[in-house]
Amino acid sequence: MASVNKVILIGNLGKDPEVRHLEGGVAVARFPIATSETFKDKQGQRQERTEWHNIVLWRGLAEVAEKYLKKGNSVYIEGRLRTNNYQDKDGIQRYSTEIVADQMTMLGGRNDNGNGGGGNYQESAASSGSNYGAGAAAGSGNSGGASAFQNDEPDDLPF
Repeated sequence: MASVNKVILIGNLGKDPEVRHLEGGVAVARFPIATSETFKDKQGQRQERTEWHNIVLWRGLAEVAEKYLKKGNSVYIEGRLRTNNYQDKDGIQRYSTEIVADQMTMLGGRNDNGNGGGGNYQESAASSGSNYGAGAAAGSGNSGGASAFQNDEPDDLPF
């Protein structure tokens, strides 16, 4: 039986992306996004719950995030959950869960914190031997001045 590890989020950046360049020039970006839901409690009072999600982008997606994403921007993220474990300074086993994104769409209009409008970016399907996705970012849509990335897939859909 096959399994599925898929996450889809729409939220707002809690801070500017932190970008590092690893050996060989591979870029990795990390940032939190917030998602909120509203509901009524038992007393009928409206409540809001905010969840924070740690996002990780690699290669081309990280470079796009570095150039165009800022705190407060709205983004659409697709990716997979990954849980890491480590020992803290006191020797206690800790866990952290993050979303490794393979697709990102910048949401909002041209005046939305200067991000230049929408833009759809995703990791290419080609593999370079890494567990984190591979290749340059591929994009479609209005990237608001971002470099245009070409997607290798045909545009003619059967519906």
